[in-house]
Amino acid sequence: MEQETFVNKVANSGLITIDLEKYYPEGEILSFDLKDYLFMGLILKEKDFRIALKEIDWSQYTNKLVCLECTADAIIPVWAYMLVVANLEPFAAKIVFGNAEQAIEKLIIEALQKIEPDKFIDQRVVIKGCGEKHISEAVYVEITRLLRPVVKSIMYGEPCSTVPVYKKATT
Repeated sequence: MEQETFVNKVANSGLITIDLEKYYPEGEILSFDLKDYLFMGLILKEKDFRIALKEIDWSQYTNKLVCLECTADAIIPVWAYMLVVANLEPFAAKIVFGNAEQAIEKLIIEALQKIEPDKFIDQRVVIKGCGEKHISEAVYVEITRLLRPVVKSIMYGEPCSTVPVYKKATT
């Protein structure tokens, strides 16, 4: 009786898989919420705000990713955000305007923009989906935008089960 040989067709397919979770920012993400500094939850008083900022131990933000936001429905003057950043900048590893989800999205997109698309010329690429971390739609849009001009094809999913997204026209 002859023994069957199993061939891993996925491994031999020449597909390049990009796992967007690898671009997920590492480290703790802290929020600086201006709502905590509003008078009656509605108004930012400049004098009180400046005093409050002087009393903050900014070292708690050392080497952290800080998302700067205001979760209250209030009108915040632009200079207020600038004052916070002026105090955070010597300590924080990175400061991003928005909530934690928006900050993660922005940082992943920044990391993707460092990819050299020329490394993917005429390659068949699978953008991995369904991971353990939430990756926003904007990130999938960005990786598609970056790779589409150079790749042979883009697929979404897992190498064993993909959804075709783009295929270069053959001439």
